[in-house]
Amino acid sequence: MTSGNSSDRASGAHSESVVVMLGGPSAEHDVSVVSGWAIADALADAGLSVERVYIDLLNGWWSMPATAAAGRPRPGAFDDPRSLGAEGPRTPAQALERIAGGKPLPVVFPALHGPFGEDGTIQALFEAYDLPYAGAGVAASAVGMDKALYKRLVRGLGLQVVDWTEVTAARWAVDRPGALERLEAFSESCGESRLMMKPARMGSSVGMSIAHTPAERGRSLDEALRFDSLVIVERYLDHPRELEVAVLGNDPQALDVFGPGEVFPGREFYDYVAKYSDGVSETTIRADVDDALSRRIRQTALEAYRAIGCEGFARVDFLLAGDELYLNEINTVPGFTPISLFPQVAAAGLGGFGAVCLRIVELAEQRHAGRVRRRLTTADLPR
Repeated sequence: MTSGNSSDRASGAHSESVVVMLGGPSAEHDVSVVSGWAIADALADAGLSVERVYIDLLNGWWSMPATAAAGRPRPGAFDDPRSLGAEGPRTPAQALERIAGGKPLPVVFPALHGPFGEDGTIQALFEAYDLPYAGAGVAASAVGMDKALYKRLVRGLGLQVVDWTEVTAARWAVDRPGALERLEAFSESCGESRLMMKPARMGSSVGMSIAHTPAERGRSLDEALRFDSLVIVERYLDHPRELEVAVLGNDPQALDVFGPGEVFPGREFYDYVAKYSDGVSETTIRADVDDALSRRIRQTALEAYRAIGCEGFARVDFLLAGDELYLNEINTVPGFTPISLFPQVAAAGLGGFGAVCLRIVELAEQRHAGRVRRRLTTADLPR
């Protein structure tokens, strides 16, 4: 493992190079390709030296030429990287050794949605190679990705979340009738027969569905369990408003918060098709809410961000059902697709999509420089 560039790190030398990672071995692969390519284009347009590292579904790492796509890549466009002039595949270790040997040391921007890219796994690799990277750290990424853990944590802090229960793959495999009885008891306790099912550690609404009747619950569980071993089962809210807030910053006491924006799903709920099919849904960067509610939403978003020790950036999502405001989830690697609200809402306050990407890179550099200073201080302790 390379540990070079110590002089660059100690001096706090500013990096003008960024490695944007996109794709990844998860069900959110195609969305990540779109997000990552948009980020890479924006940073290149801002004058930075950008390397685009594409991670395929088998976890092969490729260096992609900027000419591999003009604008937004189509789904499957990178299925044959070699034919597009890519270099690779490399193993994760080979790729990270190469990146860590760069002078000056580049900032890594993981535009990787879902498991591996958003759950602390790749963040731990960056930590092991002492790479500056954008976004939340290992612990914040892991907790933010796990909807069950996150809901337990923020509810314990007094933030309101939608009532839920959980079903494990192990329980479902050995006692389907018992699991369904538990769901029926949950349904009766919350006075709602319709239940929302979602994989606990997946994003982009992958695997999510509504069980409108008890007869549909088994099928919905089977669908969610295709993507995870734990399912969150929530009380259904009838067409709530979907509000989103962008938060940026490393210092819990000096965070920037933008929004709320609002999503208007073109389907029964904001599912995968509604999120990523052109023309299906609409968004606005300024939700039509009064000043008092807007302040409450932004304050809750800050509390949600601080709750897991988040750094860099995140999107915090809310559901508004009548007068009831629910914290839905936090997304530590939000989308940067054409319909994604995070960059739109933040861009309104920071001066454009490129400015948002540059700010995130700057925050990554600042955090890494602080870690280097602390490490050097530790090295001065008596032995």
